[in-house]
Amino acid sequence: MNFEPGDLVSVVASLKYDLACLIASVLLVIAYHLFLRRKIRKDPTYTVQAINRIARTAWVETIMHGHKDILAVQTLRNSTMAATFLASTSILLIIGVLTLSEGGKFEATWHALNTVGARHPELWITKLMFLLLDLFVAFFSFAMSIRVFNHVGYMINVPLGLNHKMISPAHVALHLNRAGGFYSIGMRAYYFLVPLVFWLFGPYFMLVSTIALLLALYRIDRSPKILVMDYSDIK
Repeated sequence: MNFEPGDLVSVVASLKYDLACLIASVLLVIAYHLFLRRKIRKDPTYTVQAINRIARTAWVETIMHGHKDILAVQTLRNSTMAATFLASTSILLIIGVLTLSEGGKFEATWHALNTVGARHPELWITKLMFLLLDLFVAFFSFAMSIRVFNHVGYMINVPLGLNHKMISPAHVALHLNRAGGFYSIGMRAYYFLVPLVFWLFGPYFMLVSTIALLLALYRIDRSPKILVMDYSDIK
């Protein structure tokens, strides 16, 4: 394809908006998670995820010392089923994104509101590639979560009387929290689908949706600060 000098300048000018909004969106997400990490260093219970890690560790201690095998199996089964459902959903979404790349009929419709961004077919394919990459990250994260949950299912039922140094409650809790970490990464990849989908409409939609997403995440990521009640007088 041959471009006239004026056309080439127009192409570069239109691409700069998409590139700038993409970089800004990624940097905002990174900055948000760095902010959360800094807060957690000062307050280990600042986020719901941090409290969940503490709860999972205490749960493993309770299960392994209390011989509550049925409770352990049921809880791990629920976690595995949730991760399996989300991994399967990732595959379905991947198939849906591949469908969008079949022809230009979808591209023209999605670009109806795109007033400043580029409309080149190459950029459309690039946007779909970012969607696919995000979904593959979600799929592999949930798949790894399932894998580690299965390992924990075997380790948590090993009697403590065997005194196995590698299957202590602390070691099992480490594996369980690793599974929870993979699950959290998969959910974060799902959340970032929102800006990527809005990017199909135009670069400004991506930037606005990223800001809205981070505001929503900030609200749901913070752990509720509940006042400690005194139950000493309750009989």
